[in-house]
Amino acid sequence: MSTETVIAFIEQRENEIKKASLEALSVCVKLADKSNKKSIAVLVGGTFDSYDKISATGVRKIIHVTSPELNLYSASAYAEIFANICKEETATLVFFANTLLGKDLAPRISVRLEAGIGMDCVDLTSEGQEFIATRPIFAGKALQQFQVLTKIKIFSLRPNVFPVVTPGSSPDLETVRKDSANNNLAIKVSELKKASGKMDVSEADIIVSGGRGMKGPEHFPLIETLADTLGAAVGASRAVVDAGWRPHGEQVGQTGKTVSPTLYFACGISGAIQHLAGMSSSKFIVAINKDKDAPIFSVADYGIVGDLFEILPLLTEEIKRVKS
Repeated sequence: MSTETVIAFIEQRENEIKKASLEALSVCVKLADKSNKKSIAVLVGGTFDSYDKISATGVRKIIHVTSPELNLYSASAYAEIFANICKEETATLVFFANTLLGKDLAPRISVRLEAGIGMDCVDLTSEGQEFIATRPIFAGKALQQFQVLTKIKIFSLRPNVFPVVTPGSSPDLETVRKDSANNNLAIKVSELKKASGKMDVSEADIIVSGGRGMKGPEHFPLIETLADTLGAAVGASRAVVDAGWRPHGEQVGQTGKTVSPTLYFACGISGAIQHLAGMSSSKFIVAINKDKDAPIFSVADYGIVGDLFEILPLLTEEIKRVKS
């Protein structure tokens, strides 16, 4: 009889492991060790000379499925390959990062494995063989605790919420590389790249976001300069994106990206519930707004009431001084 396992899907892009996947893997390893099960990390696509980042979490086994046609994400091919691995390895717990790819792939795996699924979890605790998960609901205004009662359980974890754990000494590691001749490419995958060199807000540890209070795209260099000084990503509210001031990839909120950085600056953002839904789980929130009654101050850890066109340059210069 096969030994039951706990599996995490490792997302990569251009041979770079996504930090959010390492967070999910850390939870996978922790729960596997607690229940005396084998932890497995699965990669599909990409070519790696080193698995150091993965093995540092203490995972017991790495399975890497390689093929040139898998270097770009294909929902049909990835789902078939990963579901088959979960069946072969007798997985009872499966973890994904709640990224765009994870949100697309996890439900497909759930159907193939006839497994229950919990999405966008911000906490997960175990009681014996059962798990209690927590996720935000009602646009982040409340938290819901729930259980998945099927034998096989799937969870996607919100990025930047769970820490990456590196025990320091890895156990005996089994690495399996498989060549795939998978032809289940229902959609021909291609990629159009636009070089920007910008940090993705969904993975950034610090984010500086601007809202309608910036008054126009010509003032966003103030946001960019502060972000560069902090090593942060630039974010934007929906109003800013809808006005065409910033690209959609920077939008934070219910219809944009959900972020959970350590530090979030909200500059000229009033704090509509749709925006709060995307960033209220940030560890520390700094709000800068001239309206002392703006809703953003209700969730902010630190608030500055004043003219952001005066405050942002002063803040940037002070941070530069401290860093130097």
